[in-house]
Amino acid sequence: MNALNVVVIVVYLVTVAWIGLRLSGRQRSSSDYFVGEGRMPWWTVCFSVVATETSVLTVISVPGGAYTGQGFGNVELALGYIIGRTVVATLLIPLYKRGGFVSAYQYLELRFGRYLQGVAAVTFVITRLLAEGVRLFASAIPIELLLNEFGLHFGYDVIIAVLTLLTVIYTYLGGIKAVIWTDALQMGLYLTGALIAIGVLWGHVGAAGWSNALHAGKFRVFDTDFGLGHILTSSFALPTAIIGGAIFAMASHGSDQLIVQRILATKSLRDSQRAMIGSGLFIAVQFAAFSLVGALLWSYNGGKSPKQLGLASSDSLYPNFILHGLPVVISGLLVAGILGAAMGSLSSALNSMSNSTVADIVRSFTRTGISDSAMLTLARVMTVVWAVLMAVFAMGFSATTGNVYLTALAIAGYTYGALLGAFLLGRLVPRANQLDAVIAFLVTVAVMTFVVRGVKISVTVAGKTSELGIAAQWLVPIGVVVTLLVGGISSRFHAAPEPVAVEVAV
Repeated sequence: MNALNVVVIVVYLVTVAWIGLRLSGRQRSSSDYFVGEGRMPWWTVCFSVVATETSVLTVISVPGGAYTGQGFGNVELALGYIIGRTVVATLLIPLYKRGGFVSAYQYLELRFGRYLQGVAAVTFVITRLLAEGVRLFASAIPIELLLNEFGLHFGYDVIIAVLTLLTVIYTYLGGIKAVIWTDALQMGLYLTGALIAIGVLWGHVGAAGWSNALHAGKFRVFDTDFGLGHILTSSFALPTAIIGGAIFAMASHGSDQLIVQRILATKSLRDSQRAMIGSGLFIAVQFAAFSLVGALLWSYNGGKSPKQLGLASSDSLYPNFILHGLPVVISGLLVAGILGAAMGSLSSALNSMSNSTVADIVRSFTRTGISDSAMLTLARVMTVVWAVLMAVFAMGFSATTGNVYLTALAIAGYTYGALLGAFLLGRLVPRANQLDAVIAFLVTVAVMTFVVRGVKISVTVAGKTSELGIAAQWLVPIGVVVTLLVGGISSRFHAAPEPVAVEVAV
């Protein structure tokens, strides 16, 4: 039985890579490699965005969170994300599409100059290297446990190396087209897996199990605890989820090249906006599906805690059900879906880092022109370079301790506010020039480093006091405010620059 599951996993991995390469075709230009010559269907881009932001952690932690007390709190988060993406679709995407950009940071070059473009791009690739390295290591943890059940005993380093090698093959050859098509396929698989799990669980618990979970609060969507300490430290407090989540989404989907690059691969501005807003709606559906899995699992297990079930944590609940509650082949297919989630986020990161390296950093700091063929070659080389660096970092991270999920969020907290703040500074402060923007950007990163690492808030729950950091959703608005204040004050010490036209007609 385990042999059949292993065959399913191997066939899936090979098939996904082959389909990605077949659909992507031969890449003949750097624009084709970076944004698919702007010809990708909006729905595939929409699915790719969802797959890009969905890691193995999402697939296993959302059911676990719903099981242990968060209920449908992730759906509440998604409502804030939808608002933020709608703002991005309305205000920022038209700038990128009408300018014919292949990178979000080309707007910063037009508005401020190439040095800020380079600084923003360097910040992006370093942040992405660290954050995706952590996610890659985190992905190896449940994958190792799942493969052990199938009789395949590999260490974290081997899993990281194999995942990276398989992913880099189709990313290197197929560029953004291969990434988008494989992302869409992988999203379809792990979401289908959730629906299969829901069907099987419903067959076991029926309407009575649904009712029990409902009365136990497993379907609760909104967290209405409005205590100030709770709002500042909990991602699921209603103001944090809606307001903080919206601003966080504006940064992650409006100023992070990881997502913007996919949006720029669509055929038109309208398609880009459909893909952006649609991704928010699909995230809500995805969160609801995985939360429903967790709620039904609670009834299936009779409300027992993970410890009572002999599991290490709530993150083991869904994988444990996949292995022991589903038929052979189906369980293998769902494990392949978890592998696909890891490969989808990795491939997207590699391609966007390669894009930003060539389109932003090399162009910003090289005065001589670069031919298109040289850019295409360099993009492929950088895909491999970043893959090696990311795998090495992920392997090195395995020697450390700590909560890898919180570590990944904290890394984004250092820079997201500065990135979004730079874009808003260009739009809201006409007097600001490149020096103002660079100073504001660097000051914000320094301030956010202190906030992330040094600011703790005392919160008392059930008589127990804990020192907690500020919720990740509030880090972005804090950074934006710092950027606008520093850039605005700095701009008062010089004459206003000549206006620059940044909206280029199609």
